[in-house]
Amino acid sequence: MKQLFDTLSLEMSAMTTKRYSTSFSIGIRFLSNDLQAPIHAIYGFVRFADEIVDSFHTYEKKELLSEFKSETYKAIERGISLNPILNSFQWVVRKYQIDPELIELFLQSMEMDLEKIQYEQSVYERYILGSAEVVGLMCLKVFVKGNEEAYNNLKDSAMKLGSAFQKINFLRDLNADYHQLGRTYFPDMNFDLFDCAMKQKIEQEIELDFKAGYEGIKRLPKDARFGVYMAYRYYVKLFHKIRKTDAEVILGERIRIPDNKKYRLLFTSYLRHNLNLL
Repeated sequence: MKQLFDTLSLEMSAMTTKRYSTSFSIGIRFLSNDLQAPIHAIYGFVRFADEIVDSFHTYEKKELLSEFKSETYKAIERGISLNPILNSFQWVVRKYQIDPELIELFLQSMEMDLEKIQYEQSVYERYILGSAEVVGLMCLKVFVKGNEEAYNNLKDSAMKLGSAFQKINFLRDLNADYHQLGRTYFPDMNFDLFDCAMKQKIEQEIELDFKAGYEGIKRLPKDARFGVYMAYRYYVKLFHKIRKTDAEVILGERIRIPDNKKYRLLFTSYLRHNLNLL
């Protein structure tokens, strides 16, 4: 029965999320039951594409990504894929009518990671749109369950929240991106001279994105709100830690939140949510 294969595919997407991101796994766990599988499926798709460009250094990344892209569109068209991650993703795309343009923009950003690109402002904005903002929109499609009015009202906030998360990821991963992968996403910055002034300029951008994103969280449907709020609180905590860390340290190591603090954050977030203190 195909249902058995579809169930297995969704389990693979959930496993992928848990193996790669404890923080997102915690957030997804506090979505309503019917939202968890589709969000796992979106994460699995995004993670596999990201792994191709970030990790498979001894393989033909361009060829692998091209094949992954082709198989993605075939899966959506056919309504099935023997790749469990793509089988889960096509189900979400078809069920929630995710715009193919969002998928194309995401894959274009992954293709950008295969090249040594000078990220001037317009290119930087295009990369953020494809790598983060459209992923927020895919998730929003699931959260509003087909309600176009709610989707359009929350669209800008979802994009800003995705942008904030991605820019924090850039700062957190600055060491690996710059020293190992040779990437410098932030425009007009010489990371050989990275200092507190440069770091503060990026942090000001993130603050504005967070403010707009938080307003959207408060207006999300109740069955989605707490899970997204959990992810938001995690990234705010990470952001605060990054702000307190010197620029040279950021450039030299990956900033992390210990697991015990993640679970403490879960407890306080749960209280704030249940007491309507968002």
